[in-house]
Amino acid sequence: MIVFCHLLNDRSGSPTVLSSTLNALDAHNNGLLYVGSQGQGVLDENDVPIRHYWYRRSLYRSITFFTYFASQVALYRSLSRSQDIPLDATVFVNTLLPFAAMLWGRRTGRRVIVHIHEISIMPRLLSWFLKRCAARSAELLLYVSKDHFSRLIIKGPESRIIPNPVSPVLVARVNEKSSRQLGRFRVLMLASPRLYKGIKEFFALAADLQARTDITFDLVLNADPKEVETIAECQTDAANVTIYPRTNDTGKFYVEADLVMNLSRVDQWIETFGLTIVEAMTFGIPVITPPIGGPAEIVTHGIEGYCIDSRDGVALRKAVLALADDMTNYSAMSQAALLRAKNFTYDAYAIALRDALIGLDKVHTR
Repeated sequence: MIVFCHLLNDRSGSPTVLSSTLNALDAHNNGLLYVGSQGQGVLDENDVPIRHYWYRRSLYRSITFFTYFASQVALYRSLSRSQDIPLDATVFVNTLLPFAAMLWGRRTGRRVIVHIHEISIMPRLLSWFLKRCAARSAELLLYVSKDHFSRLIIKGPESRIIPNPVSPVLVARVNEKSSRQLGRFRVLMLASPRLYKGIKEFFALAADLQARTDITFDLVLNADPKEVETIAECQTDAANVTIYPRTNDTGKFYVEADLVMNLSRVDQWIETFGLTIVEAMTFGIPVITPPIGGPAEIVTHGIEGYCIDSRDGVALRKAVLALADDMTNYSAMSQAALLRAKNFTYDAYAIALRDALIGLDKVHTR
């Protein structure tokens, strides 16, 4: 049995990748999923037994910090009270946040695997604590990119780098993508409603290009409609932006998009991978990404898109116009994106993941 533990179920990158992990490791037959009680998302769609433990977030950071630690007490108690988890079960911890699962696995002598997705954890004391838990508890650490590994080295456990995959469900929508239409250029960004994700930069770029009536901007936020409405009320300068709340169907946005952006501010947040980047490229969509972190391993500047610091508004504007106004350039980048996306398939991910676990089994049998 594999016991999977995750904190927040929504439609962001880490639960989306966990959904692929559950399928790759046949969790519907031999798995059990513990997830925090707040949020509904992609993990609800897997045919895996789910056990919820208490968790709540707040608009206030201090309260969220308290409820986070309370949630880990709840997770530890829930695991400890379970009578149906065998002693030879593997504990698969998704992100560093569910540290209680690491500690419980170590205390009970079970094998612990930690799939790390993050770099920027604040405050620093919490980051130190979580890395310490992983170092003392885990037998295997999974990273999503070489850059990720180099920035968050945790000494002790074996480490492997396995890039994130594009969901087969999303790949099935690729055939709906039509050729780019002349006289229309749609720019898309999917992000959480956090300033470090480049929300302000996205609105500033749209405002700068309002004179171009053929260029429109779509922003899909991992937020509820009320929060989206509040953000929209504060961004009246960019009338060419349409904002959408979290969706169960990101495919419909990729089908319509001509360019996908990730504008995370490199001075505040380092992307470890950038799942929306490879999702977009799977549809043959050129991308604009940060010039450092995981995205810089995926995208070569000027080939599949552009790697640009989101604080450089002039460079962003120039890149958008280079794609909107030059069909030859656009077609070349679209084809390059399709080719590069083939390195991030679900099948490749599943093989690499199973190989990592098999390698760990061989160590145990020596």
